[in-house]
Amino acid sequence: MSRTKFDGQVAVVTGAGSGIGRALALALARRGCKLALADVNADTLAETARLLPAPPLTRALDVADRAAVHAFAAEVEARLGPADLVFNNAGVALIQTISDTRHEDLEWLMNINFYGVVHGCQAFLPAMLARRSGVLVNVSSLYGLIGWPAQTAYCAAKFAVRGYTEAMRHDLHGTGVRAVCVHPGGIRTNIVRAARFTRDDLGREDAAPLIAEFDRFARMSPERAASVILYGVERGDERIVVGADAKLLSLWQRVRPEGYFKIVRWFGSRFR
Repeated sequence: MSRTKFDGQVAVVTGAGSGIGRALALALARRGCKLALADVNADTLAETARLLPAPPLTRALDVADRAAVHAFAAEVEARLGPADLVFNNAGVALIQTISDTRHEDLEWLMNINFYGVVHGCQAFLPAMLARRSGVLVNVSSLYGLIGWPAQTAYCAAKFAVRGYTEAMRHDLHGTGVRAVCVHPGGIRTNIVRAARFTRDDLGREDAAPLIAEFDRFARMSPERAASVILYGVERGDERIVVGADAKLLSLWQRVRPEGYFKIVRWFGSRFR
C-alpha cells in the first residue's frame, strides 16, 4: 500500500454543500489542501466555503451532466493545477419498493449516484495517468455491500459504484493512480430528509417515521466519517468501511451471503 500525503495537494470534492462532503472539505483544508468544491445547491456550497480558512474554488454542478463535470475538471486544472485527490461523493436517495419504483426516479438516481461517479473519474483520470499520480475516491455505501428493503435503486447504484471501482483498480495497476471505494454506514446527514419518497417496506406513505428511524440508526457524525475516510486514504487502503454498523452487516453478508436477510430485518427492526 502506498501512503498519500495531503499538504499542498489539490483536492476535489463533489456534494460538498453538506454532510460528508462538507466534512471532507473542512478536514482537507485543515490538512493543507487546495480545494475545488462542487455541489448542485449553490447556497449550501457557499455556506461550506464560508466555513473554510481560505476561499476555495467552488462551482454549482450537477454531476449527472457529463459535459459540465469535464468543464469543471478543466477549470480546476487551469486555476489550481492538476487534481491530486478526487472525492466523488455527491449522492441522492430514493425510497420506493420495487413495485412502486418509477423509471424516471430510477434514472434520476442512477444518473447522479452512478454516472456522477463515472463522470468524475473520466474527467480527472487522464491528467492523473499522465502524471502517474493521483487518488480517485468513490463513495459507495453500506448498501453497496448488502441489500436493504425499499432501496432497490439506491443499492443498484451503490453496488455499481463498488464494481466499477474494484474493476478500475485492476486497470490502474502499475499506473501510479489509486482507486478507493468508501462504504459508509449510518451517518447523520440530511440524505433521507432530502430523498424522493413514495412508500417504504412497511407500506407507509409518510416519510416522517422513516426519518425518525434513520436518526436513531445513524450514530456517526459526518466529521467522524470524514476522519475515517481520510485516515484510510492516507494509509493506502483500497476499501474503507465506515462505522461499526457497516462493518458488522458487511461481515454477516460475507459469512451468510444467502441468509443475511434475516439479520438485515432484525437490525432494521431495532430502530422501529
